[in-house]
Amino acid sequence: MKFRGLLIAVVVLLALGGLLYWSNHHKPAETSTASSTTPSPTLLKFDSASVTQVTLAQKGVAPITLVRSEGDHWKITEPKPYPADQDAVSSLLGSLSNLDADRVVEDKASDLKPYGLDDPSLTLDVTLKNHAGHKLLLGDDTPAGSDVYAMLSGDPRVFTIASYTKTSIDKGLGDLRDKRLVTLQPDKVSRFVFDKKGLEVDFARTKDGWQILKPNSMRADAFVVDEFVRSITSARMDLTANANDHAASDFAQATPIATVTLTGDQGAQTLSVRRNKDAYFAKSSAVEGIYKVDSSIGTAVDKNLDDFLNKKLFDFGFETPSKLELHSGGKSWFLTHSGSDWWSNGKKMDSAAVDSLVEKLRDLSATSFPKSGFSTPDFEVTVTSSDGKTTEKILIAKSGIAKRDNESELYQLPASTVADLTSAADALKPAPPPGKSH
Repeated sequence: MKFRGLLIAVVVLLALGGLLYWSNHHKPAETSTASSTTPSPTLLKFDSASVTQVTLAQKGVAPITLVRSEGDHWKITEPKPYPADQDAVSSLLGSLSNLDADRVVEDKASDLKPYGLDDPSLTLDVTLKNHAGHKLLLGDDTPAGSDVYAMLSGDPRVFTIASYTKTSIDKGLGDLRDKRLVTLQPDKVSRFVFDKKGLEVDFARTKDGWQILKPNSMRADAFVVDEFVRSITSARMDLTANANDHAASDFAQATPIATVTLTGDQGAQTLSVRRNKDAYFAKSSAVEGIYKVDSSIGTAVDKNLDDFLNKKLFDFGFETPSKLELHSGGKSWFLTHSGSDWWSNGKKMDSAAVDSLVEKLRDLSATSFPKSGFSTPDFEVTVTSSDGKTTEKILIAKSGIAKRDNESELYQLPASTVADLTSAADALKPAPPPGKSH
């Protein structure tokens, strides 16, 4: 029995040794995802910077020809001359210049009709600087609908490309046209005139923002004016189907809203906006024609003079003034700021009380702009800021109507303004001695 067990053990040991020898000398072939995956066939590959012309022909539609002009600027020459949307053309070329197919359907297609390639739905002709060219044909959708049949002129192979790839290169005239109605850059606009129902408001850009020159010299709300300029320069044509079939006649019958003339580094451009029922139309001096526009443009230009005015009484903003002078009801306060402290008549003042008053002055803002009603002021305040370079004096009547000294514009403040400011001024007090809390 012992001999038999030993014999079995020897046999098992020899079998294991043989198996180990075989495995060491017969390693299986290494596999990898990269080697087992068939790379996507390349349909087109070229340098987009070398393209001089592109022609897109959709079945049943007049071909569109794009030509690169001097300065790498693209323009549309067919079916009519139009400025081109430079970003849209760059995107189109980016998709075409590195175009991969999903798979090869047939190496040598003798009959293109089953693929819709005998009468392509889209043909793209690309011409390069060296006069070489590529012609891409797109046919029918595949039965599953997720791909499209494609081929290159002169190549017998039929490929499929993803439907989303077709979408990126199948562009119409409305996609490729420059749809801007004003070609000025908003930050380059230095002046503009807003004309609404005979009221002209003339704006000029200053180093600090905007100033109204006409009908009177008035402070403008820089944020509101900047937003207005951005809205006008972002006006776009609505080139969707049938949007402009009757634009000229609709514009002629429409109610004028406003006309804006902007002056920038490219000269002056004028945009007129009108409303016909719920539709808005615009005519620009920068482009030919009349176009339907988004209602947001109509809303943007439907403003009044008061909408542009600076509602804040003071311009010192978040700066800490260097001096404050207040007069109310026979009382007067004189405050100066030095370092981090406030002083009055040689006494160090309670900073929290002064800061509270400054905050109230900073927040003074008009609710409207009355044309009359200002009477004898009940509160006067003079604020000096910008290291003594700027002085602003405000006069406020008990009714809450205020005016800036030497300016004609009136500001309606809450009726409680004088009482609130007087109360804040009465709360001013010396700082507590060192070591004592408030």
